[in-house]
Amino acid sequence: MTADEVKARPSKRDRAKIEATTEQNIHRQMIEDGENPDKELSEKDIISPWYIRKRLGMSQREFADTLGIPVTALRNWEQNRVAMEPATIALMRIVAREPEAALRALRRRTASSDLPAGSVGASC
Repeated sequence: MTADEVKARPSKRDRAKIEATTEQNIHRQMIEDGENPDKELSEKDIISPWYIRKRLGMSQREFADTLGIPVTALRNWEQNRVAMEPATIALMRIVAREPEAALRALRRRTASSDLPAGSVGASC
């Protein structure tokens, strides 16, 4: 089956049911699944790329582009196929704790004119 054929198939998801799901429903379902919905998140949960990306409302492509990494690397981290390096863990910790500042710092400049006067590379 080709990718186009897969995309053309009707979704098995009931979007109306998903959108009608309340926080109370989620809370109840977590209890039914043996999870404690009131449990504090652990450091490991907080630095999860999946968790951070979802909290920021970004697609995998958007998050990977923002971080300047291949989307395949992000997918591997999210699916625990590849462990993150210590520098990546540090980056995730920064993005998790200070998302606005981190995203502002990671925003790519499109021209050297975006650099403040006197910055390295401003006269290039």
